[in-house]
Amino acid sequence: MKLYPEIKPYFTEKIKVSSLHTIYVEQVGNPEGQPVLFLHGGPGGGLQDDYRRFFDPKHYRIILLDQRGCGQSTPFAEIKENTTPELINDLELIRKRYDIKQWIVFGGSWGSTLALCYGIAHPEAIKTFVLRGLFFCRPKEIKWFYQEGSGKVFPEAWQKYVNAIPENERDDFVKAYYKRLTSHNKQEQLEASWAWSYWEDSTSTIKRKNKLTDTEKDKEFALAFARIECHYFINNIFYESENYILENIEKVEHIPAYLFHGRYDMVCPVENAFEIHALWPNSQLKILEASGHSLFEPEITEHAVSVMEELKA
Repeated sequence: MKLYPEIKPYFTEKIKVSSLHTIYVEQVGNPEGQPVLFLHGGPGGGLQDDYRRFFDPKHYRIILLDQRGCGQSTPFAEIKENTTPELINDLELIRKRYDIKQWIVFGGSWGSTLALCYGIAHPEAIKTFVLRGLFFCRPKEIKWFYQEGSGKVFPEAWQKYVNAIPENERDDFVKAYYKRLTSHNKQEQLEASWAWSYWEDSTSTIKRKNKLTDTEKDKEFALAFARIECHYFINNIFYESENYILENIEKVEHIPAYLFHGRYDMVCPVENAFEIHALWPNSQLKILEASGHSLFEPEITEHAVSVMEELKA
């Protein structure tokens, strides 16, 4: 199934969620329809117009937001007061503000992480999970993608990532990048954010095709994406346990979940999906055999739309 036609929001607003942060929220589709919350990746990825197009606008009331520090939310690329518990509070604020009892929560990559953390904190708010490219942000997952693992599959892109860091700091790339991404030197921030973001952009699809270009818009995106991502990763997404989601899965195991994952996902290994499915009796798992990580891999796009069609019933 293909994406629905391009569509504009019928309502947008900026909500002040703290003394520092204001977040952008939009609603699309049917104001009286079945509520669905879309959670973008990253963290720090922000919204794209095409995210609206996975849902039948005649049936669904689609709520999308730029999480703290990214997209149209302000202050841009800000990492202060930007933690997983604070993002969860933002989602609850939105749900109550829009008088939604329960909603379907749709998220991939970091969006799946945030969806699960939100569900563990507020299981009563979730009707169904639709989760793609499962990611639990454990040290072994961060090590696989940012230290050793995926670089063996994409060596030419990996070399650009490696070259941004001096040899004497390459034993911990996340730490080295964090040092530069939080530097007071703006040029150092920009160079590090571009190398970090270019690496992820290079590995998200089976047929390597970089979407990031050398434009000011893409450089701006890269800054928020890299700074916020690295901030979350170096702080273990602000939970004490390194395996918080799987250790707390019983809190959401009664909620239906549609899980799907690209077989050749080099960003978030497919074993993540198998691990959580084994612990979640009310989940369905689909492995997509010709796909990598991106939501816009053709097979993943088609499956995501078909799941949302099934849930209309």
